[in-house]
Amino acid sequence: MKAEPNKLIHASSPYLLQHAHNPVDWYEWGPEALEKAKLENKLLLVSIGYSACHWCHVMERESFELEEVAEVMNKHYVCIKVDREERPDIDQIYMLAIQLMTGSGGWPLNCICLPDQRPIYGGTYFRKNDWMNILENVAALWANEPAKALQYADRLTEGIAAAERIVPNVFPEPFDVTQLQAIVNPWMERFDLEEGGHQAAPKFPLPNNWLFMLRFSQLSGHQQTLQAALLTLDKMAYGGIYDQLGGGFARYSVDEYWHVPHFEKMLYDNGQLLSLYAEAYQLTKASKYRAIITETADWLAREMSSPEGLFYSALDADSEGVEGKFYVWDKEEIEGVLGPDAALINSYYQVSSEGNWEEEQTNILIKKLDDALFAAEHGLTLEQWQVVLQRSKEKLLEQRSRRVRPGLDDKCLTSWNAMTIKGLAEASVACGEAGWLEMATTSARFILANMRTQEGGLYRNYKNGKASIDAFLDDYAFLIDALISLYQADFAESWLYEAKGLTDYVIKHFTDPAGPMFFYTPNSAETLIARKHELMDNVIPASNSVMAQNLQRLGLYFDQDNYSEKAEAMLLAILPQIKTYGSAYSNWAIQLLNAVYGITEVAITGADQSAVLKALSSIYLPNKIILAGTNTTLPLLRNKESIETKIYICRNKACQLPVSTVEEALKFIN
Repeated sequence: MKAEPNKLIHASSPYLLQHAHNPVDWYEWGPEALEKAKLENKLLLVSIGYSACHWCHVMERESFELEEVAEVMNKHYVCIKVDREERPDIDQIYMLAIQLMTGSGGWPLNCICLPDQRPIYGGTYFRKNDWMNILENVAALWANEPAKALQYADRLTEGIAAAERIVPNVFPEPFDVTQLQAIVNPWMERFDLEEGGHQAAPKFPLPNNWLFMLRFSQLSGHQQTLQAALLTLDKMAYGGIYDQLGGGFARYSVDEYWHVPHFEKMLYDNGQLLSLYAEAYQLTKASKYRAIITETADWLAREMSSPEGLFYSALDADSEGVEGKFYVWDKEEIEGVLGPDAALINSYYQVSSEGNWEEEQTNILIKKLDDALFAAEHGLTLEQWQVVLQRSKEKLLEQRSRRVRPGLDDKCLTSWNAMTIKGLAEASVACGEAGWLEMATTSARFILANMRTQEGGLYRNYKNGKASIDAFLDDYAFLIDALISLYQADFAESWLYEAKGLTDYVIKHFTDPAGPMFFYTPNSAETLIARKHELMDNVIPASNSVMAQNLQRLGLYFDQDNYSEKAEAMLLAILPQIKTYGSAYSNWAIQLLNAVYGITEVAITGADQSAVLKALSSIYLPNKIILAGTNTTLPLLRNKESIETKIYICRNKACQLPVSTVEEALKFIN
């Protein structure tokens, strides 16, 4: 590690700052590095990762910190480090290139490119000797056979441009239940009906997959999908993937039992999981789901909140260079902390002297029994056991807080904050917790006030009082979605008007004139080798699927047919792909649910709206939007002012006669 830092020392990204003292002459992605490559006719080496990426840190230790490796990299390449979370536009392109070259992808992502940014070789993690051989061989190819490198770059760039190309559906078919069945039936074959989730390991939470299953089950009456969804929520909540003491979920489980997590905690997972468990709680009223929501919200407030009220991005898997060290326990330490309560707690969390993980005497806290059954087996009432459990968790959490903490990625991203705003808002509605709504509104107000460009757009990032990167489609899509959820929580119409303004900005700056989808980058963005659409729903739903749902709902709120027609065109275009692999298009499948079963508009007027809203919030109605308030300008509420509380149920531009009670209204909905 050299004493003088490289050019990453001025970066906003914690991931880039981690590499600022490497002997590699790293640059940030930008004009300086790109021009240097062209002027010197040097290959670009684009290395992409993120701060909570375990194997990114391993490759840094094994290669990037070593002088002999840095010497080869600096001699032959202009080396660029990219934080994929700050620059997903760059990551998208080179990840696709790696997938086309190797058939798979992941991080760290290392791509060697021509001076004009076109890729010619790449992969993920490389051992030191393999990495050095690759560096020398590709540099020799460029020096001795440049025509061959140019030819390969041409073919690869054509593949990148052609991938995920979507054209309008000129022969639209009506949306119906058979399309949903065609998606769900093959999807169900992959369910793990013993341990939850999908078959095989590793297992990712994939919150949007199970959100679709909850909604599909409720609307269709399908029981197997409901059982699979609730089993998955239970197994995740019992497993090591969930932090049993501190709340919050890790990114994935390396085994099929949700036992051993990859210990990094990502904001985007936990924001979405708040929404998922909130809907499960609305459906079941199970206190175990409310507990997960409460503990995760507490974790966000305690460990992930910035002074401005934003939310940080991630916690690393490692502390003191050891994966999971912050979270695991040995039996004797628990006995020393808890004394006479230790025997019960060790039994509850499957702690033993031998350990339940790969290292001897090391235990990951996991559950096997629910609280009522565990209490009964140990001769306790449920109330007695919960007193013991709560005081023990508090003591263990206090003991754990004295350990060396995992690294914190303290940049704040608009899209990930928006998912968390939505999760907190929806949890506040489901559980009646005003404090969670306050957390959500604080974050949203800060973004709207401090992360806006002069042109009315958004910035993507915020750190140390500075926003520096123009937002991408996912930032707009998820924030619009969150603003709609805030309106559903407090019925302040300003949220909807902010959402509408951002939607119009997206239409103006992200529209693809050749197709129904939006580009991921705005028309003002720097020119990369391709301008891509984000279409597949992965651990995070695709920005286009989120925008389609935004347009559908805002079209109803504001009676704007152009919004609704755009949403329908997007769904029609993607429909053939949804049928091929439902899990990878789950948010589009939710849009299809809305199209098949319709969205119910519930308009509430009168002086005593709060009682009606409280009653409705306790009922699971996944395909509804609610409008409420006084002195409103929303079309559906216009001319419906009343002193007496009235509930209007509307669909397809037609309303039923108003009723006075929720029970009467539900007859029109069901």
